[in-house]
Amino acid sequence: MTKRQTRAFFYGGTGLFTLIFAILTWDSHRQFGKLTNADQITPQVVAGKHVWHKKNCINCHTLLGEGAYYAPDLTKITDQRGAEYLHAFLKDPSRFYSEERNRRLMPNPNLSDEEIREVVAFLSWVSKIDTQGWPPRPILVSGSSIPGMGERPAVAAGGPTDPAAQGDDIFHAPKSGCYACHSTAPGVNLVGPSLAGLSSRAARTIADAAYRGEARSPEDYIRESILRPSAHVVTGGNYANGAVSLMPANYDTMLTQTQIDALVAYLSTTK
Repeated sequence: MTKRQTRAFFYGGTGLFTLIFAILTWDSHRQFGKLTNADQITPQVVAGKHVWHKKNCINCHTLLGEGAYYAPDLTKITDQRGAEYLHAFLKDPSRFYSEERNRRLMPNPNLSDEEIREVVAFLSWVSKIDTQGWPPRPILVSGSSIPGMGERPAVAAGGPTDPAAQGDDIFHAPKSGCYACHSTAPGVNLVGPSLAGLSSRAARTIADAAYRGEARSPEDYIRESILRPSAHVVTGGNYANGAVSLMPANYDTMLTQTQIDALVAYLSTTK
C-alpha cells in the first residue's frame, strides 16, 4: 500500500467511524426519554434527587452502576424492598440493622417524612429505567454474611424440573429478592421473619382465632403471604407499619403463576 493509499484509508476509516459514532449517539439521545420514562419525572422525583445528592448517598451507594460501591446498588431497591419498607428504614436504619448483629449499619440520614417520600419517589423512578441489563454485576441488597440468607439450602431432590428446586432458584434470584429480606435459618429475623419451618407455622397461624386471612391450608397461606402480604400481618417484629406489611405487594406482576407455584413448593420444604 502506498503512502497515498494509506493516507486515504486513514481519513476514510476515521470519517466512516466518526459518522457511525454520531449516528449511534443521535439514536441514543432519541430514545433516552422513552428508556428513562422522562414523562414520569415529577417535581417530587426531582426533589428526591436533590435530597440524594444533599445527603451524599452516592458516597456509599451506586445507582445505574455509578457510585462508591461501598454499600448496595439501589437501582432496583423499590422493587426489592417496596416503598413501605424504605420509608420505615430511612426513618431509623437501626430498627432493622445492628452493627453488632449484622456487622453493618447505615447512619441515620435524619430525613423528614417529606424528604423520605421524595427520596422514595426518586428511587422508584430510577427502578423503572430500562437499563438493558446494566450494571452487569451490581452490588445487591443481600445478607450473604447472615445465616440462611446467602447460602443455598438443600431442597427436595428431583433435579431442575422439581418445583421445589425451581423455587429455590427463584428465592435466591436478584429479580425476586426474597433472600435479601428473609433467612431460612431458625431464629434469624432481619427485614422479614425467618422462613424456617414456614409450613408448620402457617398451619398454626391459620388455626389461630386471630388469623384474618382467607387461607385454608399452609400452601394457601404461603401463597397469600407472597401475593397479599397485608392480608395477615405477623406481629412481634419490625415487619409492618400498623396493618400494612413492609413486604412489597407486587409479586403478582413480578413473577408468573408458575414461578409463584414453584416458590410456594420450595418454602413448604424449609425446615
